[in-house]
Order: sequence, then structure tokens, then C-alpha cells
Amino acid sequence: MSAFLPDGATVALATAYGSAKTVSAITNANPGVITAAAHGMANGAFYELTSGWQKVNGRVFKAANVATNAVDLTGIDTTDTTRFPAGSGTGSLREITAFTQIAQILEFTTNGGDQQFSNFSFLEEDFERQLPTVTSAQSIQIGIADDPTLAGYIALKSAGEARAIRALKVTLPNGSVLLYNGYVSFNETPTLTKGSVMQVRATISLQGRPTRY
Repeated sequence: MSAFLPDGATVALATAYGSAKTVSAITNANPGVITAAAHGMANGAFYELTSGWQKVNGRVFKAANVATNAVDLTGIDTTDTTRFPAGSGTGSLREITAFTQIAQILEFTTNGGDQQFSNFSFLEEDFERQLPTVTSAQSIQIGIADDPTLAGYIALKSAGEARAIRALKVTLPNGSVLLYNGYVSFNETPTLTKGSVMQVRATISLQGRPTRY
């Protein structure tokens, strides 16, 4: 059994991307292997994947076992051809070439992501059954101390104004990395509570499941 504190974790927003590279194939393997000619990434790079496979589409991954025209879909077992139909994973990827740290974080919370259910009962029954359906939309809220000169503040403001999808990387003190991808919204109006630090709030509306390494 293990328990950890988040103290010392860092959060960074993607602020630069490489050009999109065509994904011509992804194998059904553990992990899946992406074919993308001359993708130019090195081991340890992060990239955003657009794919015909819904389970990985719009998510961010870490490059491993890099070759000139191939890279692992690290941490994803694609051997199940029901969930990952053979030949249907094509699309594109783009490397994240720069992250900007979001400093002075006061709050980091999540909303949503809860399992939804469908309740039903047959005519002859006197009880209900339940089937899991989808998970609810998920978002991340980040409260930061108000300082418009900070690089992270500027990056959030720019992404919010552009209504852009950006990757978010959380690096925990033990070295684990959480990767998110979503639309950025940013409220520049600071809180004004007597005796409390003024803060502004960003929201990341996730467009896919998080990835963890």
C-alpha cells in the first residue's frame, strides 16, 4: 500500500507544436506501434494523436522505441480488434515541442468523469437493473495567484482567447506524468476576498481520457 502527497507537483501547458505527420498504420499489439514517415521525434517526446480509433483519438502520449518511421503507442494495448479494428487507426500526430509551466497554483480540481448508468426493469420484475453507459464530461479547474506578467498566465490567456485545444502535463513528485488534452478557458477577473490571495481561474474541458505514465 502506498500514499503520496501532491506537494511539489508541476503543471505545464503545451505552447508549441510541430507540423502534423500522417499516421499510415497502427498495429494491433501491446503496445501498438504507429507508422508515421519521418516523424522526427525522439524517445521521451510527447505527441498528440488523431486516430480513427476512438479509444486513443485526441489523447496525448509519450514516445518510446522510436525508429525513423515508427513510434510506440506507449501504454496502450491494441490487440483487441473489436475495440481497435485492424486498419482503422490511421490519422495523424503532432509533436509537442514546448511546454510552459503554470506557476503559483493555489487550486487544482477536477469535475465530472463519473460513470453514467441506464436503469431498466422488465414488466414481470419488481426490481430495477442497471447497465453502465458513458462517463460524464470531465474538466479541470486551475486557480492561480493573479499575476498577468507570468508566462503561465500569458499562455493560458492566449489559449483561452484562441479557443484552442492544448495538452496539459502534470509531473508528480515521484516522477509520474499525467497527460490531458482539452479546450482552454480562462477567466481573467481575480477573486477579491479580504485577507485571501487574489486568484484567477482556468478551465480545461477534456476531449479524451487522460494518459498516465
